[in-house]
Amino acid sequence: MDTMETLAAKRVLRVVGLMSGTSADGIDAAIVDVGPRGVKLLAFDTYPYPPALRRRVFALFGPRTSRVDEICHLNFVLGELFAGAVLRLARRSGIAIGSIDLIGSHGQTIHHDPRGRRACGRVVRSTLQIAEPSVIAERTGITTVADFRPRDMAAGGQGAPLVPYADHVLFADRRRSRAVQNIGGIANVTYLPAGGGIGDILAFDTGPGNMIIDRVVCRATAGRRTYDKDGHMAARGAVQPDLFARLMKHPYLRRRPPKTTGREEFGTQFTDALYDGARRRALAPKDVAATATMFTAASIADAYARFLPGPVDEVILCGGGARNATLVDMLRRELRRRMPRSPAVRLMDELGLNADAKEAVSFAILAAATIRGQAGNVPSATGASRPAVLGKIVPGR
Repeated sequence: MDTMETLAAKRVLRVVGLMSGTSADGIDAAIVDVGPRGVKLLAFDTYPYPPALRRRVFALFGPRTSRVDEICHLNFVLGELFAGAVLRLARRSGIAIGSIDLIGSHGQTIHHDPRGRRACGRVVRSTLQIAEPSVIAERTGITTVADFRPRDMAAGGQGAPLVPYADHVLFADRRRSRAVQNIGGIANVTYLPAGGGIGDILAFDTGPGNMIIDRVVCRATAGRRTYDKDGHMAARGAVQPDLFARLMKHPYLRRRPPKTTGREEFGTQFTDALYDGARRRALAPKDVAATATMFTAASIADAYARFLPGPVDEVILCGGGARNATLVDMLRRELRRRMPRSPAVRLMDELGLNADAKEAVSFAILAAATIRGQAGNVPSATGASRPAVLGKIVPGR
């Protein structure tokens, strides 16, 4: 029996999930056991990128600042760092590296074009994640699954969101309809109707998460801070009605799902234009931060009111934005204002899973599905023409 068959036959797989999100602030690593009785989180940590490297990664996001030699080099550099995160987490947690069966790595997205461009007589969508999985497999000796988005896009999907499969595994409930809301750099929701199956899921990117807020804080502090800790800056400011109304007219918010977005729409270029325009109007940085935070909260609530097909009993929050008290308070208010029945808003920790670990855990679940030959995309979420087994497998030693 070869390695793949051996892994697929295991009742419980011990998997490391790895990812770095659109905020590009570091590597989330989670060790989990995935089996028929569910998913058990054994260890989790985040390993920040060194500041100089983070600046180099950010340069890859812009067509004017990116270079092919730098993409090539950093693909392997991040591979080394992702492998190091596996080894460090195993060592810190006392989990033997030899007990780990599999690694699932999302890598670092540097460009994502879900709408595509015409070529070869058709619309061709594309995406690019780096953090070379061959390096991860070689350094750790562990079979590695990576590059999850492209197969869904080849099947006509947008390659995102990828986490709905994991959301269903973790949080589907027979009696309660749930919205699993991740607030990372971009915010995305998975709607799980009570008693529903995979085919009943609706999931999409609601719009900006922390991305605009982070850049505003970076500009306001001349780079001394990279995010609004606990929402303190926004809490001291006041939402500016004219600026907020203009932000809420962004065409992405009205686009119907399936849909996905990223830095291409809400990244540095967008936020710098927003910030510079606000400062020319003599708006205080704290007011810009408050308005950006309200934009994230309101765009989430607006997406629920526009697009969710049924009631929401619970909103389950994860991602870095779930730790921003000002953002969460604004979200609660906006949901009460816009929804016919106000849902309970809960941090994922209350359901027994570290909210910060959830994205990494999701890619561990997806890797286990891949190695077992199970489809990991949700066509109703991505727009793909069919369910597909995701990822590319690099065998371990």
